[in-house]
Amino acid sequence: MRRNQVAVVGAAETTELGVIPNVSQIQLHADAALNAIADAGLKLSDIDGFATAVETPQQIAHYLGITPTWVDGTSVGGCSFMLHVRHAAAAIEAGLCKTVLITHAESGKSNIGRTPRMIGPDSLNGQFELPYGVTTPASMFPIPVLRYMKTHGITHEQIAMVAVVQREWAAKNPRATMKAPITVEDVLNSRMIAYPFRILQCCLVTDGGGALILTSADRAKDFPKKPVYILGTGESVETPMVSQMQTFDSSRAFRVAGPLAFKEAGIAHKDVDHLMIYDAFAHLPLYGLGDLGFMPHEETGKFIADGHTRPGGKLPLNTNGGGLSYMHSGMYGMYALQESVRQMRGIAPAQVPGAKISVCHGVGGMFAASGTIIFTNER
Repeated sequence: MRRNQVAVVGAAETTELGVIPNVSQIQLHADAALNAIADAGLKLSDIDGFATAVETPQQIAHYLGITPTWVDGTSVGGCSFMLHVRHAAAAIEAGLCKTVLITHAESGKSNIGRTPRMIGPDSLNGQFELPYGVTTPASMFPIPVLRYMKTHGITHEQIAMVAVVQREWAAKNPRATMKAPITVEDVLNSRMIAYPFRILQCCLVTDGGGALILTSADRAKDFPKKPVYILGTGESVETPMVSQMQTFDSSRAFRVAGPLAFKEAGIAHKDVDHLMIYDAFAHLPLYGLGDLGFMPHEETGKFIADGHTRPGGKLPLNTNGGGLSYMHSGMYGMYALQESVRQMRGIAPAQVPGAKISVCHGVGGMFAASGTIIFTNER
């Protein structure tokens, strides 16, 4: 795919984020979609491409009254929306559609009209992991993270610092769920969930959603908001069973998706002004920094502990507060993409001065999938 040929021209989240007990999941999709369409200055009838995850494309397209000529229902976990952006950009370049809407919404906290997600007893997970009590993200992620810590010399304090820094960013964001400052001691003294994770190292559980609108770069100049161009993309999958990862101290899906995006974008790591790494749990930014090639894994914990990703640091990371402090309805990738777009538009609550390139990296499941999108505000 050629760089800078497709742009984001509409981006918005649901009107409310957090706990929304009076709105169903499908209504959250509609709220996000209509907000993004308004942001782009479009009408529903202008949309001819549509993508979503968990809910089927046909259900949401019907509810919105959209008649698409291209659809994508790829659902590989929280990074599904990174893959949707990649697929939509390719579809626009191929001439399959002109204007793509990507929606995400979950009633993750209130469970109003939410599609149930269960591990089937006949699935691979159900047969080979569930009998041993490996049932939820909190009981799945500790399997690789303990090996990561041992192999790379990462300490509990360094992983706790990830949550501390995320909260510093969240304090600058009026829409963040958690804003009160926390310390490493607060994190390590908070309630144990599943060793080594304590509750302040685990993602929030909230309601909300978001939507993006993509079109060709040639058309993007005619839209009311500043276009954000897609510079590079990558995607991959590994295994639905965390116990069957190629290696616990690195993610194969990360190592494929990230470098693909960097190669396509034609940039080096020193060119990156802003970084979003999906942080459902506090260890994920460490894996991301290492597997995307920013530094050796042995240096990731110290890099964050030394303050390089916090406000004023040399590599601003998860500037909305992340899944740990901003928002996490169950699939966080859309919210990471929204923050990258805000940063490239220059309108983020905690704006990085002069940022021109943003890398947005996501995970699906427990290292089961990955997607990377690199944005720029310069064509």
